[in-house]
Amino acid sequence: MGKAIRILLQTTIPATEDDWHIGRFSLLRVLLESQVDEGGAPLYAVTARDRSGAAIDPVLSTLDTSDFDQLWLFAVDSGNGLVPEDVAGISGFYQRGGGFLVSRDHEDVGSSVCELGCVGNAHHFHSRRREQDETRRVRDDKHNPAISWPNYHSGRNGDYQRILPLDPLHELLRDPRSPSGVVEYFPAHPHEGAVGVPPGEHDARVIAVGRSVATGRPFNLAVAFERVTDPEGEPRGRGVAESSFHHFADYNWDVSMGCPSFVDELPGDEVARHPARLAGIKAYVRNLARWLAPSHGSDVRRLADVHMLAHGD
Repeated sequence: MGKAIRILLQTTIPATEDDWHIGRFSLLRVLLESQVDEGGAPLYAVTARDRSGAAIDPVLSTLDTSDFDQLWLFAVDSGNGLVPEDVAGISGFYQRGGGFLVSRDHEDVGSSVCELGCVGNAHHFHSRRREQDETRRVRDDKHNPAISWPNYHSGRNGDYQRILPLDPLHELLRDPRSPSGVVEYFPAHPHEGAVGVPPGEHDARVIAVGRSVATGRPFNLAVAFERVTDPEGEPRGRGVAESSFHHFADYNWDVSMGCPSFVDELPGDEVARHPARLAGIKAYVRNLARWLAPSHGSDVRRLADVHMLAHGD
């Protein structure tokens, strides 16, 4: 067995207690750190951090020369979370084959990711890179007047949304423990962002959609980017653009974990009443960690598959 795959869980804000700091993704970290191979060795070495308070983040700006294998970026900023040096380090990391997940939220939350190449280009915001369909530039969730579009209402925090995997079924959405063999539920959120395949991108596709409980309108949940080789023969990493970081946040897996004070919507109770349905997002997380691994991590992914079939979380 080779060394563990190194995953960086990273927010785009400095540590701020009353905000979506990296500590609010602790259940995700615990899940990843619990994955072991047949010999009991950890599959993943996880580093979780917020952006530093320095003008140039020392980790993000040098990510291209680091030994990290994956970046899971939670863009929780208001549009100013990354400086050009950070963007260059992240972009170089992805271009050298690193796995890259980018998630954000409603309106312009996380719009600093717009400069992050194709995976950043998959995100649509209120003020930047708007959805091309102008009929979608309207509030979906009308209960919170302080939040504008895009704000797709998939349900209350603490509830589930049933997802629709698109054909052909992507391996990220396979769940051999589910009766259907696929991931069926994601955590819900009252105002998710918007993602789509960037124009001219031929190696990416939408893999799952949700449906607004407010308007019945379908919306994209995730876009997956395949590994491709650039003109110089170097492999670009795999990537995923996610409509909301709330799919991964502690509060959406367990509302008793709490949330920032500015979250004023009343939470739901479906997760508390049906905890077994969380198996869907956990299967998705395990799939992400394997699928985003660089090409040299094939042995890790194979052993993880065996472990997933034979063991619990």
